[in-house]
Amino acid sequence: MSVPGADPAVVGPYLARALDEPAWSDCTVQRIAGGRSNLTYAVSSPAGSVVLRRPPLRAVRPTAHDMTREHRVLSALTGTAVPVPRPLHLCTDVDVLGAPFYVMERVDGVIARGSLPPGYAETPADRVAMTRGLVDVLVDLHAVDPAAAGLAGFGRPDGYLARQLRRWLGEWQALRDADRPSVDALAAELADRPPDSPSGPVVHGDYRLDNVVLDPADPGRVTAVLDWEMSTLGDPLADVGLLLVYWQQGRAGDVAVVTPSVTALPGFPTRGEVVARYAERTGRDVSALPWYVAFGFFKLAVVVAGIVARQRAGAMADNSDDGLARVIDPLADSGRAALSRPDLD
Repeated sequence: MSVPGADPAVVGPYLARALDEPAWSDCTVQRIAGGRSNLTYAVSSPAGSVVLRRPPLRAVRPTAHDMTREHRVLSALTGTAVPVPRPLHLCTDVDVLGAPFYVMERVDGVIARGSLPPGYAETPADRVAMTRGLVDVLVDLHAVDPAAAGLAGFGRPDGYLARQLRRWLGEWQALRDADRPSVDALAAELADRPPDSPSGPVVHGDYRLDNVVLDPADPGRVTAVLDWEMSTLGDPLADVGLLLVYWQQGRAGDVAVVTPSVTALPGFPTRGEVVARYAERTGRDVSALPWYVAFGFFKLAVVVAGIVARQRAGAMADNSDDGLARVIDPLADSGRAALSRPDLD
């Protein structure tokens, strides 16, 4: 059966040649749910199971879906303290699937999206361990020496925040779907008071709990960090700010970002405790984090606008209108509130 974006009749014979294993020729392909940007597929055959990543079927903003960058950062981080799936092959020939793609090893485990598996991480101690494991891997990522890992030219760390603001403001102007004064006001407030920006480390760009794979037997152990499409060299606090955007606490007024988070369950540490763990492990000054949280809300609002645009253009594997556009304004409102609230809890 044909699969949009990764036809097994094409993928199988291609992998048989690329991986030098004829058993890949007879394969099945199934899209892995969860992502709304780059598309992810499980490819299974008698030779084993791998994961294939490719851009949306018709990328509205193609510069945001660079497979070569994803493959490069995974290759560089393999063997470091940061757990990543091992990349196996990069294809830049667009005649194969209509876009560049890469294949990586499949890492089995738990991905904590809207709920936890029955019996998994049920105790407060397990949930604290999960949180600390997540933060500690981010600390390890920010401690990677880019030059030593072969990523010296992966980005331009100087002026990172200024470029990020220009990029995301430009994305918003290109993707705006309606008159949205809250988003425009947040953009103006962010541009008016950017903090002094530390720079240099590798940053993930979309670091959150549901972008990692957890050990099924040990909730405190991250076995793989996924979805590196926004990674670069830059300001580490941008990763922390976005992590806090997704760290729901089950309190009145918490914005339902895009999907519910298990962090709203009892026993998970608060945002303040997440920040304290990061600050303790790194020694970094985190006093400017409210700005980064607000910027995270702005970026997420723009990302949602991009998803809505791709849905309307028929570029997603599932193009149904799920009403996602309704969260854009609340995200901007939450960003504006974060700017005036030094207490991140």
